[in-house]
Amino acid sequence: MTGVALGEKARLARAVAAECASVVWRGVAARAAATLIRPTRTPDKLVIAPQDLRTSDPTRAAEIYSGRFVFEAKSVDTKGGSPFLVTPPSQGWAEALHGFGWLRHLRAADTTLSRANARALVDEWIALRGGVARGAVRRPEVAARRVISWLCQSPLILDGADRAFYRRFLRSLARQTRRLARLKLRTEDGLPRLTVACALVYAGLCLAGETRLLKTASKQLADELDRQILADGGHASRNPAVIVEVLLDLLPLRQAFAVRGVAPPQGLLNAIDRAMPMLRFFRHGDGAFAQFNGAGPSRDDLVATVLAYDDARGRVMDEAPHSGYQRLVAGDTLALADVGAPPPRGLSRFAHAGCLSFELSHGAERIVVNCGAPEIGRETWDAAARATAAHSVAVIADTSSCRFVTAGWLRRLIGPLILAGPSRPLVKRQREPGWIRVTARHDGYARRFGVDHERALRLSDDGLTLEGEDRFLPVRVGPHPEDQKMALRFHLHPSVRAAPAQDGRSVLLSAASGAGWLFSSPDAVAEVEESVHLSGAHGPRRAEQIVVRGTLRGTPSLTWSLRRIEPGPARRAR
Repeated sequence: MTGVALGEKARLARAVAAECASVVWRGVAARAAATLIRPTRTPDKLVIAPQDLRTSDPTRAAEIYSGRFVFEAKSVDTKGGSPFLVTPPSQGWAEALHGFGWLRHLRAADTTLSRANARALVDEWIALRGGVARGAVRRPEVAARRVISWLCQSPLILDGADRAFYRRFLRSLARQTRRLARLKLRTEDGLPRLTVACALVYAGLCLAGETRLLKTASKQLADELDRQILADGGHASRNPAVIVEVLLDLLPLRQAFAVRGVAPPQGLLNAIDRAMPMLRFFRHGDGAFAQFNGAGPSRDDLVATVLAYDDARGRVMDEAPHSGYQRLVAGDTLALADVGAPPPRGLSRFAHAGCLSFELSHGAERIVVNCGAPEIGRETWDAAARATAAHSVAVIADTSSCRFVTAGWLRRLIGPLILAGPSRPLVKRQREPGWIRVTARHDGYARRFGVDHERALRLSDDGLTLEGEDRFLPVRVGPHPEDQKMALRFHLHPSVRAAPAQDGRSVLLSAASGAGWLFSSPDAVAEVEESVHLSGAHGPRRAEQIVVRGTLRGTPSLTWSLRRIEPGPARRAR
């Protein structure tokens, strides 16, 4: 075994040991901090009910009343029994049930029956202490969602309630809040921990007499936001979709502070101001979010709801250097590129090995995409979705540019984290006559294959041509470059059809509007193969991809282009 291979194994072993030590430390720190932030008694009343910005569907109230609960495309008919006593069909279904977000559908129905149904189901949950799905009930982020949902929907739950139920409801809220305070530091880093921090502030604002809880929780939330919301407004996990989820909680929280007449922490206000512009940064012309690092199906209704609070609609920035993304816009064309290193290890549970991948849209039509992350069937598709091959980028020897935790026992202990990947890529953005150019380089393949991957993207000023060059540069670290196979993959949106040209080096793309694009690869044969679009609203969909193959020695540089050849109806990307 070579010294390079031994060094790589030692590096991965140190990463595993560091993450295991972090798990132990969080448990110790959580017990030490628990006494600093918790309700000291059962509150005697609720003083406000924050707004829930998540959209609702009143027609689902009838389903819930009949005992039919549908979450993540899985339906359970309780047949008159308690939903909390059925065996959950999936972990996601259980988390949705016990998060109680579905209460907003009952509130939207606005009937005496829906109010009574909501109160009965909450009371049943309290009596059963969650029922049979203990794992889902006890996850801190699920408990946090439940606390937030109960507080936001308290007018629905408490309308017509007697005093005995009111006291049971408040006691349960206080008990769950105490547990959240105890488990906050043990919660998985990233959005789950941020959700718990938000829930504690919600409780401090809504429960009477919790001045101490509010003060301490507000400080901790501000610290968490300063750490997780980067200077350019992106989230530290590098997942574009997380920004929407964060703002859906922060915007009502800001309003709740105003209703209580309490000054919100400056960190909360700053985080909202930083994050809001990033919604438009990642948004394609059809309203969908770019599919990078765990972003799943886009909820246009939620994005539109949050954007309604955007008071500063200035020009969208061209680059997000702290988040690691570049945005090229010209005419009606938008190209978004991932030029960042993987997020910190503790935040990488859903991160992808997609460094230097890109997406391309023209007006309201997406052309080149990444496969994305599935909302339905995540357990089945997760490993494939995170692999480099699921992205529009170069892949060497069918190997991802990141190293994931794969051992079952280790995944259960620390999660499916990224142990190693590209260090901070080198990025250069420049204007050329008639073009805008971004060049980026990463070393994710250096230790295993002895090369760096460099990609240059050039978008013409009229937005009708995107040119690319992928180079594989020998480096001193790692083995001497062998004649390894590599492939450039360009995953196409399901609405795009591909037809290889007779020359073997071109592919004609036809968008849904009838407009066409011509893909050309003068250095190698371009083939059309099957792909899958994982982030469809109704689950994975069949799609196609263009694949250009070569070898590191035979084709150390590949050039390609995408040129629009037929004008069609479009909506501007800006």
